[in-house]
Amino acid sequence: VQLVESGGGLVQAGGSLRLSCAASGRTFSNYAMGWFRQAPGKEREFVATINWNGARIFYADTVKGRFTISRDNAKNRVYLQMNSLKPEDTAVYYCATRNSGTTAFDRYEYDYWGQGTQVTVSS
Repeated sequence: VQLVESGGGLVQAGGSLRLSCAASGRTFSNYAMGWFRQAPGKEREFVATINWNGARIFYADTVKGRFTISRDNAKNRVYLQMNSLKPEDTAVYYCATRNSGTTAFDRYEYDYWGQGTQVTVSS
């Protein structure tokens, strides 16, 4: 299984970015996906998760109302639309998948990870 993130960059506070994660190596539509992030000196934290068909979605409280996770099973991609970005959103963002179609919040429940994409929000 391979996951490749893209779409990170430098943006001013209040701006938006859309992250994309391309998956390959197995039937994408069978499995749940998640986004996590890791800031310097901090542990990797949960951001959002989506189940296999997109019917169940959950967010961390810190991003709820600002970020939107979605998936396109025909394109084998998952997205993270990030609006109203804040400096504290600065981190490396990782896409992950697990060997189950159901959502999960704990990073240890995910089996495959991308290499990450840097998001930097300036004040």
